[in-house]
Amino acid sequence: METTILEMPAESQLTAARILIADDQADVLNALRLLLKGYGCETLAVTSPAELLGAAENREFDLILMDLNYARDTTSGREGLELLARLQRRESPPPIVVMTGWATVGLAVEVMQHGVADFVEKPWSNARLLEILQKQIALGRESRRLAAGEKQAREGIISQLHQRENELADALAIQQGLLPKSIPQLSGYKIAGAWQPAHSVGGDYYDVLTFGNETMGLCIADVAGKGMAAALLMSNLQAAVRGLASASLPPNGLCARLNSLVCHNTGSDRFITFFYAQLDGPSGRLLYTNAGHNAPFVVRRDGSHERLETGGGVLGVFPNQAFSLGTARLAPGDRVILFTDGVTEARNPAGEEFGEERLVRLLLENRAGSASELQENILKAAAEFSRGPWDDDVTLLLLAVGA
Repeated sequence: METTILEMPAESQLTAARILIADDQADVLNALRLLLKGYGCETLAVTSPAELLGAAENREFDLILMDLNYARDTTSGREGLELLARLQRRESPPPIVVMTGWATVGLAVEVMQHGVADFVEKPWSNARLLEILQKQIALGRESRRLAAGEKQAREGIISQLHQRENELADALAIQQGLLPKSIPQLSGYKIAGAWQPAHSVGGDYYDVLTFGNETMGLCIADVAGKGMAAALLMSNLQAAVRGLASASLPPNGLCARLNSLVCHNTGSDRFITFFYAQLDGPSGRLLYTNAGHNAPFVVRRDGSHERLETGGGVLGVFPNQAFSLGTARLAPGDRVILFTDGVTEARNPAGEEFGEERLVRLLLENRAGSASELQENILKAAAEFSRGPWDDDVTLLLLAVGA
């Protein structure tokens, strides 16, 4: 038959137990110390609340056995109740057993509400007292064992979180290093770019590539998903673009080769929206292919605008997909805005999206500004609209032609 705590001999729990005894009567202290010494307990006796608090602060005990009354002229137990309240404010206090010769039902209920483990009336029965002490010491030790395990588990989780934060910080630094450290410029044009991940790392990407003095490549992409997986796929895309792109490879040819690589290297649940354009500086001709990305805007000086939509589907779904080549002619005063859906899908507290209509209106109202001014206005407007952290990565690439 399984042995319970109450059926175990007193020695099994009391041996080497550290007990703090508090009572203002010397004979009571002596009697309790002699009783407990016979069972191998280590005891410390104090006679006042101040001594009790000081001892509890400076040493660890398995149990506190205390009286409620210390002033000779009172039997209310209020002094002891105040003392109990102060003891319970300590972190992980030991079990407390109260002894008093002035017990009432109301007082017993009140001390239990203060977290007391048990209540013993004076004069006490040695057998009953030992049984209570044994039980509460066993329960206290088990509680401390569980608390220590929980503390160790919490510390382990905190350590893992710190390690994760450090890893994400390193990943963010690496990802930022993959983006242009400074954006190259082309005579007669001004280019500005911004990248703001919604989380520690993101799946958005943009780049500006130079092909000699008069031609450059502009690209922007959005990897499906968020977090580390999206960031890794984005870094692979960035490496592939820089390795493949050239003045001799048209945008639709680059998209076809990238699509083949993405299909080969990723699962069917991962895809990338991608836009790539080649700008010939002297002529203002923009050749482009849009692989399922939010169609960039070309805003003209006169207030008209068009979308750059020609291309094909997203990268990474159909290996043999063909892509079309689009053309736009840029003139002084035109503005080209490449963006990811983190801009247009920014939500306000009511759940309403910023949307493309607001973006177009903002572009038209600010079309005379520089690339950097226009970029700043877009980010400010979207942030003020959402009034909180970004829901998705936000990336912009802006091209201003001439004055």
